[in-house]
Amino acid sequence: MRRMLAVLALAAIATVLTCPRGWATETSTEQRRMFREGARLWPVYCSQCHNARPGSEFAPYQWDAIMMHMRTQANLPAKDARAVLEYLKGSH
Repeated sequence: MRRMLAVLALAAIATVLTCPRGWATETSTEQRRMFREGARLWPVYCSQCHNARPGSEFAPYQWDAIMMHMRTQANLPAKDARAVLEYLKGSH
């Protein structure tokens, strides 16, 4: 068991050390951009039928299913749906 934990720890360290510099920053920058875009788009698409709700009302995996359904109902473009989803998941 200890050997397995040591191997997993070394694998995690190796992954962190071999990631390109700025990789985490780029990802979080993109997530922040998508969050802001989703916050801008939520009133455009969602508030016509829904009152504002906290993102914590549903778990992240539940937001995935809700957005899949609402994307077809509201005829959202894929890019906008991803942004709204990022906003909803990040709002909790």
